[in-house]
Amino acid sequence: MHATTILMVRKGGRVVVGGDGQVSLGQTIVKGNARKVRRLAKGSVIGGFAGATADAFTLFERLEAKLEQYPGQLTRACVELTKDWRTDRYLRRLEAMMVVADKEVSLLLSGSGDVLEPESGVMAIGSGGNYALAAARALEDTEFDAEAIVRKAMAIAAEICVYTNGNLVIEALDQA
Repeated sequence: MHATTILMVRKGGRVVVGGDGQVSLGQTIVKGNARKVRRLAKGSVIGGFAGATADAFTLFERLEAKLEQYPGQLTRACVELTKDWRTDRYLRRLEAMMVVADKEVSLLLSGSGDVLEPESGVMAIGSGGNYALAAARALEDTEFDAEAIVRKAMAIAAEICVYTNGNLVIEALDQA
């Protein structure tokens, strides 16, 4: 997925999701302050997306509906969403990935049916995702808290990836 970087870090009783604001069409930057990280389920879930914007909004709406259907069960809601995503002819064509988290679990969702929980407390998606992931993993064992790790790792990704900028949107939740 091009044109974004989303990073999630779970450390010290907090989960933080950060995303850059760049939207690109081909080799042109068309917007620098997009909001790709948002709160869902009345603020109890945070998520970020990489991929086609309209597709991501469709997935956020579908996930919100699943969270209403299965309140307090993020994993179940995500599994149900990815089942629909894989089997529905319309949804199968959506080109996006998502990371979502609540106070207890962090997940990566894809159209190929993936609902993945990271081994460590770090996960990233998007064209700059691997840069942010590597930087965040290197910072995990430092004194930095989750938000500081997200900010520093995203700055590193923005320096390397031409599809990532430094205009960050950051959302956080304290763990139960």
